[in-house]
Amino acid sequence: MSRIDAKFAELRDAKKKAFVAYVMAGDPDFETSLNIVKGLPAAGVDIIELGLPFTDPMADGPTIQLAGQRALEHGMTLEQTLQIARELRKTDDRTPIVMMGYYNPIYSRGVDQFLDDAKAAGIDGLIIVDLPPEEDDELCLPAQKAGLNFIRLATPTTDNKRLPKVLQNTSGFVYYVSITGITGAAAAQAADVAPEVARIKSATDLPVIVGFGVRSAETAKDIAGVADGTVVGSAIVEKIGAGESVEDVLAFVKSLADGAHSA
Repeated sequence: MSRIDAKFAELRDAKKKAFVAYVMAGDPDFETSLNIVKGLPAAGVDIIELGLPFTDPMADGPTIQLAGQRALEHGMTLEQTLQIARELRKTDDRTPIVMMGYYNPIYSRGVDQFLDDAKAAGIDGLIIVDLPPEEDDELCLPAQKAGLNFIRLATPTTDNKRLPKVLQNTSGFVYYVSITGITGAAAAQAADVAPEVARIKSATDLPVIVGFGVRSAETAKDIAGVADGTVVGSAIVEKIGAGESVEDVLAFVKSLADGAHSA
């Protein structure tokens, strides 16, 4: 059983929904980013989504694009992103880490080398937004063979004809994108999300986690109430980008986690 599977089993037993927090690795710098990541589990985060900085993040809105730029300007690399995971694993062997990003840095490193390194670093899953199911041989299937979950995005435009293809080799959980567009662009609405989550859950036994457009504890509660959990990224990254202290960022994260867990 993977850490992700174990976490969802634990949450089901506790009758709690999952709270997933996204942060960009290396934003605003390595040390600050590491300290935030290390503090996420104690702030109530069930799964950590660790962004891999990339120069052309086409699915991300301005907030996360700027976070990636800050990280890259401070010399952040794929290797250092893996180092953040290694450092967390020295004190936390239970919280799942999902790396989210784009294929180019992985391709440049070499798929086999990357998977060996990611597994050794304690990465549990991958969300690679620019690899569609038609390219599963490229990374998805090798990742699963290496023991990493490959988590796929479903969106409001994923119709019933496309959905089986999206779900075919997905594992860990399904990430439902609550809005049409880039991250941080609009607010998620539970009334819109609920029927879509139900539709996806009718086609898979995997947990469905909803992200994009969740910015407050209240919305985290509302969205988690109609799904298996929720993801917050841009709202957290904004706090980091504004130069707030690690303590203040983590306090905000805790408020979001408390919201999701109260659903």
